[in-house]
Amino acid sequence: MRTLLRKPAPTLDERLAALGEAADLAEGRLDGGVVERARAVVGRAGARAALSVDHTVAALAGATGSGKSSLLNALAGIDLAAVGVTRPTTAAAQAARWDPDGSGPLLDWLEVPRRHTVEGGDPALSGLVLLDLPDHDSIEVAHRLEVDRLVGVVDLLVWVLDPQKYADAAVHERYLRPLARHRDVTVVVLNQVDRLPDRAVRRCLDDLRGLLADDGLAGVPVLAVSARTGRGLPELRSLLAERVSRRQAWAARLAADVATAADDLAAALGPHPGDGPARGDTALTAPLTRALAEAAGVPTVVAAVARAHRHRSVAATGWPVTRWARRMRPDPLRRLRLDDGGRTSLPAVSSVQRSRVEIALREAGAGAAAGVPEPWARSVREAARVHEDELTDALDRAVSTTSLDASRPPRWWTLAGLLQKIFLVALVVGGLWLLALAVVGYLRLPDVPTPEVGAVPWPTLLLLGGALAGVLLALLSRGFARLGGRRRARRADRALRAAVAEVAERLVLRPAAAERDRYTEFADRVTTARAR
Repeated sequence: MRTLLRKPAPTLDERLAALGEAADLAEGRLDGGVVERARAVVGRAGARAALSVDHTVAALAGATGSGKSSLLNALAGIDLAAVGVTRPTTAAAQAARWDPDGSGPLLDWLEVPRRHTVEGGDPALSGLVLLDLPDHDSIEVAHRLEVDRLVGVVDLLVWVLDPQKYADAAVHERYLRPLARHRDVTVVVLNQVDRLPDRAVRRCLDDLRGLLADDGLAGVPVLAVSARTGRGLPELRSLLAERVSRRQAWAARLAADVATAADDLAAALGPHPGDGPARGDTALTAPLTRALAEAAGVPTVVAAVARAHRHRSVAATGWPVTRWARRMRPDPLRRLRLDDGGRTSLPAVSSVQRSRVEIALREAGAGAAAGVPEPWARSVREAARVHEDELTDALDRAVSTTSLDASRPPRWWTLAGLLQKIFLVALVVGGLWLLALAVVGYLRLPDVPTPEVGAVPWPTLLLLGGALAGVLLALLSRGFARLGGRRRARRADRALRAAVAEVAERLVLRPAAAERDRYTEFADRVTTARAR
């Protein structure tokens, strides 16, 4: 029987680190507000963890008339908060402390100056700091901002609803639904149930649980309470005491904040991506390399290599009597300044070639971004063109520094050149010999014996044989030079296209792949941050 080992869930510290890394990776790629909120969670976590972990800060939050202040007084056993009837009376949050020692820095961080100590309270609530918040539906903007601020940082949220407004869209859409990840640190209290018969209370509770399930908060504790009669208060005290005794509400709150921030980062990207192109995918490299090779003048250089080989072959192996004329012509490669490794003299990029490069760059960026959701895909496409202005110089350097193997002469050139010299010497010797015989005859000197090969005198054989052999060798050498030029052109084409492909990889595909890898790392960090 095999035992399946599951990877342990990441710790809170690991999730916080992952969230911070994800925010850094997303800088400039996602909405700045989402990124800053993620960073704020990381910063807030560090600050909260450095403060008292022996205290649990719970907040009573609710609408006008829900009875938050009455509930605070009932839990504390004394009148700490003024109770309003027709208008909100809580303008700023105030705190009730069951154990004040060590809670001061925590309340300073929360910016809650109004503090009360509950003397002789329930010892089971030792370590509880209970805040009475302003009304979230107050007509005062400052009140609503104070609620938003504290709801975002307290350890435990106690939502106080009343039978008349428990279904109000304001509390569900603005607060409860966005806090769906905070089920473990959320308690819902239906206050003022003394105003309803038991059957109506049960209906309200069932309806409220359904609304909470729609908000993503299924399973959160829902208590029926009456601050006036004391109904449900023991259950609420017991629940608060149980949460306080764990000393883990602050960590659960931070874990929920991390998950929510990671959810927001993931939501900013849209659906999960599919598989993208593999590294070195010819579907990306081949079209781009072709377009860049044309723009870099590779076909022109390849043709010049073939012509230069033929030109140099004729100059080295041609008939010596006429080869000087070949040396008067410019060398095709030297004319392009490809032998000195400097800036070439290749023709400027045409509008057609430029258009093809533009299309190839666009397609390469789109291919590299395949499967990456927007807006990160846009960053991948932009990365493919980040070095666009450098391409022209980089391609020119690649062409000028690529070894074309065109300067090394074949060995047969040396042999053919030596034979041509021998044939030329034979022609000159035969010509001079015949000239000498002509002078002797002109001066009517005694005849000089002339050796013959068959019926042909040696001088004539040397003259005609040297000329004919030199011409035939020159023609034969031209044929070999044409074949050799083609071979060298093919080798040069491969070398040049490899150099162009390296430029494409370095300036186009590699930056796009790096941006895609950045996204992959971001997605991995978000997954870790969202793990529960």
